[in-house]
Amino acid sequence: MQLLFTHPLVLCIALFAAFLLSLELGRWLARRAIASGHAEASGSAVDAAVFAVLGLLIAFTFSAAAARFDHRRDLIVEEANAIGTAWLRIDLVPADARPPLRNAFRRYAASRVDAYAHVGNEADFRAALGRSTATQGEIWQLAITAGARPDALPAANMLLLPALNDMIDITATRALSMLMHTPATIAIMLLTLAMVAAALAGFGMGAARNRDWLRLLSFAAIMTVTLYVIADLEFPRFGIINVAEFENAAIALTHLQ
Repeated sequence: MQLLFTHPLVLCIALFAAFLLSLELGRWLARRAIASGHAEASGSAVDAAVFAVLGLLIAFTFSAAAARFDHRRDLIVEEANAIGTAWLRIDLVPADARPPLRNAFRRYAASRVDAYAHVGNEADFRAALGRSTATQGEIWQLAITAGARPDALPAANMLLLPALNDMIDITATRALSMLMHTPATIAIMLLTLAMVAAALAGFGMGAARNRDWLRLLSFAAIMTVTLYVIADLEFPRFGIINVAEFENAAIALTHLQ
């Protein structure tokens, strides 16, 4: 599903066309009903109920998607802080043990950025995560060895190892957060209900002899933008809403120099 958002313009055009077709279908059904004398093209309590449910569902999914987006962005800051804290605590180990640790940290930070830069390609993403995991093990072993040396400060292991543990733990939290999305059933229900609402809106405009292009285009455009923004919040690395630059800035703030 996330591959749909690698081309946001194509997705928006597809949604816009689908809404126009639904509106036109509703208008065509209304014209047929009026011509046969079986019904009148007018609003009803059913229409109001459908639009009310649609509004509620949009509000629910938008709020949930925005909350998940904020949570993912907070995790980026949390990881950057964890890396920065562990980096500063390298100063607790003996001076000659610091360069290997700092080099490993630089490679680790680069691997974390690289992993999420390739999140659209599962093979590359997993490979980058593998490099991060390998570097984590290297950093951990270097820290234990340095902290166990006789010339190490007594608090070296007590302060450095917990910071490293926090830095390592956040990687799993971030990876799992990528799997948290609106359930497919709700997404399908939202899209289906939106198309039904479009058909009902078109049915309500069927009494007019000529098409009201302003209303037709406005309805299709508003619904397209709304649904796209919800979807884009769910996958904030593929479309217009993108956290990649934010992530790079957050990692850069760790000042691994």
